[in-house]
Amino acid sequence: MEDLYGRSNNDIVVELGKRFRDYRIALRLTQKDIAEQTGLSVMTIARFEKGEGSAIRLDNFVALARAIERLEGIAESIPDIPVSLYGNHTEKDIVKRRVRRRKNEK
Repeated sequence: MEDLYGRSNNDIVVELGKRFRDYRIALRLTQKDIAEQTGLSVMTIARFEKGEGSAIRLDNFVALARAIERLEGIAESIPDIPVSLYGNHTEKDIVKRRVRRRKNEK
C-alpha cells in the first residue's frame, strides 16, 4: 500500500480486508476457524474481507491480526515518540503535560 496519505480511510480498510483474506487462506483457515479463535461472528469477518467493514472496531482488528499471527506491525503503527521530539524536556515532563490553547486562539 504505497502513498497511504493519498488514499481514503475506506480504501485502506478495504485493502487490509483483502490482505487479511489472503493470509487466512494461506494459513488454510476458514472464516469459521477465525470466528472461533476471535469470538467475532463469521458475518463480521466476511464483511471485513469484502471491504464492507470500514467501521471495524480497533479491538476486532487486533483480534483478527492476532488470529493470522500478524501483530508485529500493530505496535509500529504508533511507535514510541523519538527523543528528538522531546527537545529539552524529559519524557516525564512530556507525558504529564497537555496541549493548551493560548488565550488569543480559538
